[in-house]
This record gives sequence, structure tokens and C-alpha cells, in this order.
Amino acid sequence: MAARRLQAGKLPPDLLGRMLSTYTQADATLIVPPGVGEDAAVIDIGDRYLVAKTDPITFATDDIGWYAVHVNANDIAAMGATPRYFLASIILPESQATETLVESVFASIHRAAAELGITVCGGHTEITHGIDRPLVIGQMLGEATPDSLVRSADLQPGDALILTKGMAIEATAIIARERRRLLLDRGLEAELLDRCAAFLTDPGISVVRDARLATGAGGVRAMHDPTEGGIATALQELATAADVGLVVDSELLPLAPEAARLCAEFGLDPLGVISSGALLIGCDPADAGRIVTVLQESGITASRIGSAVHPDEGLSLVRDGGRAPLPTFSADEITRIF
Repeated sequence: MAARRLQAGKLPPDLLGRMLSTYTQADATLIVPPGVGEDAAVIDIGDRYLVAKTDPITFATDDIGWYAVHVNANDIAAMGATPRYFLASIILPESQATETLVESVFASIHRAAAELGITVCGGHTEITHGIDRPLVIGQMLGEATPDSLVRSADLQPGDALILTKGMAIEATAIIARERRRLLLDRGLEAELLDRCAAFLTDPGISVVRDARLATGAGGVRAMHDPTEGGIATALQELATAADVGLVVDSELLPLAPEAARLCAEFGLDPLGVISSGALLIGCDPADAGRIVTVLQESGITASRIGSAVHPDEGLSLVRDGGRAPLPTFSADEITRIF
């Protein structure tokens, strides 16, 4: 039988799950082992937990170091932990390697780390052949106490689902930055593209503050950081980790007009584009209103978008009063513009 050909993007969840179950080993100190839907590994180091994550930046090239710090910090924060230390492997193509490029990457890492109070403590740099764009692979270490740890696996049927900020935040910034000339040629206004490019910082791709506020309000059972594959893939991963079904109301999923415009320009489904900046929160339904209020009063858009249900009910999206299966994406929609 021919081997399955894989598309760009994340591994299919069934394949990833099989790889993790086959090629990892148990350890008594590994509190959260590798698993679909869990944002980071958690290791018991005695008086506290060490939370560890690695994530690459492969779509963006502009301000790539800044992206790498924030994306990795997000996954630490989604576990209820505090991001503390960052390492980076910086891989640069021969055709573009200049001192100016090197300094721009180092400077953008430094700027993001300073914003979050994170220490850059090591890494690796290399100029290599066979690639056409810079790559930064980040590794973030954080700390959590046992009672502050949040796991995707702890979501329960009946829990409420909250989404902060909205869909396609990171995708909007990437499209505006990476395809600006093409979009100007198509007649889009420079002012609109400037506004879209600024989505990187407003509303921003960081969820560190979102997670801290939500957990401080109480009742949070699970959090998950939507990245490649967008909100739809993040919902699937969350449901897989917790072994639950989900019902989500499509009309309650926030989408900024700017994000809708750029996605429509390339025929991309906002449900399936990279969405760092949003945070999925699963919580006790009795606490959902308080969590949403705390977030909104702190200037962070937040909406209750649905509920966790029994796994037999599957994953569904409510549209026009009826339920349809939640769309799945074998690759992030944004790969279609590259």
C-alpha cells in the first residue's frame, strides 16, 4: 500500500497521536506528556512544575523573532504557567544572510522578551542552503505551581467555551505584511493594509494577559492556543485532549471586518487560518459570565461561543438554527497564499 502523502502544516491528528503513543515513553516526573491538544509538556522538578514548549515560525518573515517569542509564550500561558526563559534556533538562507538580517532577528527577539519579562538564555544560529526564507524555532520554559496548572484534558461535558479577541488575528497581520504589494495592486487601500499589519500588536497575538486574567477570575478548567489550522483545528484538538464533544455557535465567533476582508480576498475560510492572539477557554458554566466580564473590563474582547458536550455528540457548528459538522482543515488555509 502506498504511503500517505502529507500536506504542508501540522501532522494529521490521527498520525500525530499514533506517533506520540508509539515513540514516547512514560516517566514519573512527566505530569503532562506529549499529546494532541496539550500546549506544552509539564515536568515535576520538586517544589514546582517546569513547563516546556517548542514552536517554529514558518509563515512570517517580517519581525520573525518577535513572533517566535510571543507564540511560544502563549503556549506556556495556556497551561496556567508563567513564561520565564527563551532559547532560539535561528536558521538563515545563504541567499539572504547579512549582518543586517541577523541583527534584525536578534533585536526583535530581545524586544518581545523585554515586553513579557522573559530572559533569553541561549540557542543556536546557522546559515544554511536549501531554504528560501528565515526560520526561527523557539523553545520556551515556564513555571507553574501544582494548583495553578491548567490542562486541555480537564475540560468536561457541560463546561462553557469562551473565545478571546477573535478569529484570524495572526493571519490578518501575516497576509498584510507578506502580500502587501499584491494587495495594493488589487486596489486595497494602504491605510487598510497598515491597520491589518498592526493586528500583530492591536489586538495583538499574545494571550499571556488573557490567560492570567481568566485564571484569576476562577473556574477555568482548560485553555488552548489556536495556531495553525485556526479556531476549527484548535477546537478539534481541545476535544481530542479532553474526550468531549463540542457545540459552537458560528454567529458568536468574533471576526474583525479587516480580517474578513483579507480572508475574502484570497478565498480563505476564517475558521481555518492561523489565529494566534485568540484564546479558547473552557470553564465551569457558573463562572463564564464573570470571566467574560473580567476580560472585557480589562479591554480584551471575549465571547461565550458554545459548550462542551458528551463525546457521542461529536463536534458541531450551529448555523441558521441547525447543526452541521465542525469544518476540518488538513492544512492551514493561509498556506494557499504561499
